[in-house]
Amino acid sequence: MDHTDDPGATPPRRTGRRRPWVTYALIGCCFLVFLAGPASGVVPSHGTGRLVQESRAAWFDRWGVVPEALLSGRARPLLTPLTALFLHANWLHLLGNLLFLFVFGGPVEQRMGPHRFALFYLGTGYAAMCCYAVAHPESAQPLVGASGAVSAVLGAFLFLHPRTRVTSVFPFLLFLPLRFPAWAVLLFWVTLQWLAARQDAGGPGIAHLAHVAGFTLGFLCAWLGHRRARVTGPTPACEGERPP
Repeated sequence: MDHTDDPGATPPRRTGRRRPWVTYALIGCCFLVFLAGPASGVVPSHGTGRLVQESRAAWFDRWGVVPEALLSGRARPLLTPLTALFLHANWLHLLGNLLFLFVFGGPVEQRMGPHRFALFYLGTGYAAMCCYAVAHPESAQPLVGASGAVSAVLGAFLFLHPRTRVTSVFPFLLFLPLRFPAWAVLLFWVTLQWLAARQDAGGPGIAHLAHVAGFTLGFLCAWLGHRRARVTGPTPACEGERPP
């Protein structure tokens, strides 16, 4: 599955700008779809125990991206890279993706505008899923999650806000909250994803290749379409924080 377990971060302060309603809507849709599905364990009709596991597998097979089906030439699987963006394997998977979308999606949406951001999110997410499928054409393991699209948002953020400072927490540094420029945090993150993608076998787990593809596509889209919107200076700290 397309999971994410990455360092958390705080967004730059948004003052004098319109609210990122598309980001909020995407977060709400992902949350509602998850609650309605069997993976949440909330809806009694999906059953319990083995029954809910079977419902969960059938749900992902129907609406997730199955690479061998996507590349079969049939029409219906071509929709699954879109539907899979709103599915998540478990609560940790969901909350991890939504946290990153909330933190980084707003500033990117404000630079792109709501309509372009919506097309950007869905288009790069779709393409990231397809990249993973092409790399694993014989896989029957369904791929679900917003991580490809969220990774594209991170790539766009890197181009648009490279010097913005973000507060990150790294397990190997004893979970100490440290502030770094966005370019350092995000390049470190995508390097880890790329190294992990080289070890992926296309089975259950984290689809790191979709993360790398999404990040690269997001950066390129921002570079091609929003070079004049780039923020070259540091962004003010969030309320309650002070610059280091």
